[in-house]
Amino acid sequence: MRKKDKNIVVGMSGGVDSSVAAYLLKDQGYKITGLFMKNWQSEPGEVCTSEIDFEDASKVCDELDIQLHKANFSDEYWERVFTFFLSEHAKGRTPNPDILCNREIKFKAFIDYAKQIGATHIATGHYASLTKEKDDVYLSRSKDINKDQTYFLHEVKSKDLKNCIFPLSKINKTEVRNIASDIGLHISTKKDSVGICFVGERNLKNFLSRFIELTPGEIIDNEGNILGEHHGSALYTIGQRQGLNIGGVKNKSELPWYVYKKDINLNTVYVCQGEDNDLLLNTGLELDSMKFINQHSKFRSNQIMCKVQVRHRQKAVDCSLDLSTSTVRFNEKIRAIAPGQSAVFYDQSDKICIGGGIISKAIN
Repeated sequence: MRKKDKNIVVGMSGGVDSSVAAYLLKDQGYKITGLFMKNWQSEPGEVCTSEIDFEDASKVCDELDIQLHKANFSDEYWERVFTFFLSEHAKGRTPNPDILCNREIKFKAFIDYAKQIGATHIATGHYASLTKEKDDVYLSRSKDINKDQTYFLHEVKSKDLKNCIFPLSKINKTEVRNIASDIGLHISTKKDSVGICFVGERNLKNFLSRFIELTPGEIIDNEGNILGEHHGSALYTIGQRQGLNIGGVKNKSELPWYVYKKDINLNTVYVCQGEDNDLLLNTGLELDSMKFINQHSKFRSNQIMCKVQVRHRQKAVDCSLDLSTSTVRFNEKIRAIAPGQSAVFYDQSDKICIGGGIISKAIN
């Protein structure tokens, strides 16, 4: 397809990445339209970050001379993403809403809306790459490994990636900010968004307490001693150090304390000392299920030798994946694996993302 025949709708978040992605495509001669997604309905008295982001996106589109549409997907976000986020917390697990948000909103609701306004392709500011082979497309790591976001994209199917463009796939974050500065975009120094996808940075205790019941309970060490009280076991995750409020404990060393286990039924949080405590180290994990990006993946077999990554920016380690039991065994131990998070798999070159699944259990 010729450039003039491509109508690319770019997801504009009001941040530097999507803004530079739009600029790069327009600079290459493509027909560009922007689309801002409103996905969270703020309550009275809340700071409405989406309105701030929309103002930034509008100004960027004015600076780039491109049209901007605005779509409200707050109902879809609540039904497809946020209710699952809450239910997982209520079960004592640690969900990753960014992954579901990509699958259900940015690469489903967004694509559907973009097609309605005439898009032949969509583009986003994700740090990821696409590798085309014959009639299929594979999700691959970006050049900037530190910013690589394939971990968050592993539930997006190849059919939804075929008409997608990642303009930042071959440049790093420093270059992106330099480009934004060089062309005079007002958001060139704007901080990256953090916190819950589309909801923003929140105090988790105050935020979750609006939706699920949080009951204080005991914090117990690995010898059965009660060390303190937590604010609700749903707030804590495996490997967590901050927010435990455990001071100096008599007859214990000065090593920091970490969560190594939770019991949601007893409402108890268990802690141990030392970052490399054996109680925090895992030799494998079990998955709820395995989802492949490519329907007919060339990597699919009963036993897969590959690499696994259990959190964003963590080093991927060699492993064996047994699809018959949804069990993963590591070649080296991985620290602090949290049920509810995702295990994402890559080929042995650590470049192509195969897919992944939600962790149901860590094996120690």
